[in-house]
Order: sequence, then structure tokens, then C-alpha cells
Amino acid sequence: MASTGMQIFGFVLALLGIFGAMVATVLPNWKVSADVGSNIITAISQMQGLWMDCTWYSTGMFSCTLKYSVLSLPAYLQTARTTMVLCCVLAALGLCLASLGLKCTHWGGGRRSKRHAAIASGGCFVAAGFLCLVPASWFTNEVITNFLDSSVPESNKFEPGGAVYVAFVSAGFLFMGGFIFCMSCSGKRHGPQDMVLLPPPDKLLFQQQQQLLQQEMQHPYCSLSPLDNKTGYSLQDYV
Repeated sequence: MASTGMQIFGFVLALLGIFGAMVATVLPNWKVSADVGSNIITAISQMQGLWMDCTWYSTGMFSCTLKYSVLSLPAYLQTARTTMVLCCVLAALGLCLASLGLKCTHWGGGRRSKRHAAIASGGCFVAAGFLCLVPASWFTNEVITNFLDSSVPESNKFEPGGAVYVAFVSAGFLFMGGFIFCMSCSGKRHGPQDMVLLPPPDKLLFQQQQQLLQQEMQHPYCSLSPLDNKTGYSLQDYV
């Protein structure tokens, strides 16, 4: 069983994963322009994110354009938007459940309720990490495939940006935090509510003797001790 310190460590990892996933969702540098040709005459750098495209010009100007149309976006970009938003929502739900399942807190009910909350929060963190890993992997595959395609002009080639790496690291944090919370309550727990309280052996023996005594008092002629069951005559009486 993981200790309370391990649970706190998992909570911190999950918190870092949630923060990283939220930052990666809003960052505009999921892919950046690759300096493989002479495409830096008018623009210094181009970046494309899930929600906007940004450009730095050689004159020092900086401009960003929001992506208003959803249907005009490619499938991998629409999927990345949806999964990253679901990742943030599911991770936030897991964070609320984790605060109830921590052993060092006084809220969240008894030990059994805390165990269930910890397992549920671990499942939420693992699912959120999976939802964060899928768009980052798909997005990276699309960028690398287009980069290696010889039919794509050099001015339209991009490289994975910093937001993709933030998403990968955040997914790892969420996975580790979720596994820690799941393993902290994976085995059977013997809490006070799961135990059958028995009296001490001496007290139990005393209770049994009292019950036998009460039965003998209720039926005095039917309860004979072993000494009373002996026959009243022996061979020595006739010798």
C-alpha cells in the first residue's frame, strides 16, 4: 500500500499534468515553420496552434489570426481540439475526486469512501493522460509526414512546436499520478468498517459459561455434569 506521502506526490504530478495540458491547449505553437529554404524574406517565423495562427515579421510586427471555421479544419486538428478540451475537463474532475481520496484530509467520508474516491480519481487521470497523448501523437505524425513529403513546398513545411512537447510531458505526469492513486488502494483494506469486532477470549469464555449456567437453571434435571452421569455403584462396594 502506498503511503500518504506517495499519494501527495501523485497529487502534485497530476496537478502539474493538468496545468501543462491547459497551457498546451491554448499555446499557438503546435507547429512552427522550418527554416529549410529562403522562406524568411518577409516573415521570421510562423506558428500554428489549435485555435490560432501567429506570424512574426522581419519588421518586428506580430499578428495572430483565430481559426473561426471548424469544418474547414483538417480531421487531426478537430480531433486535437476535442480531445484536449476533454482532457482538461476530465483531469479537473479527477483532481476534485483526488482531494476527497487523500488520506491526509478529513473530508471525503470514511476509509472505504476515500478508497473509492482515490480509485476513481486515478482512473480519471489515466483517461485524461490518454486523451492528451492521442492528439499530441497524431499531430506530430501529421507534421513529420508533411515535412518528409517531397511534393510539399519548402515554404509550407513545419516542425513540431513546443506545445506538442508540453502535451507529451503533461500526459506522462497524468499517467504517473493516475497509477499512483490506483495502486494506493488496489489491495483489500481492512478498515474499522470491514472488521468483525469480537470480544477478548477471556470475555468470550465467560459469556459462554454464563449462557450454560442460565440453561442449567432453566432445566435443572436435564443438564447433568459428567460427574453426575457416573453410576452410583462400583465393584469395590461388593468386595
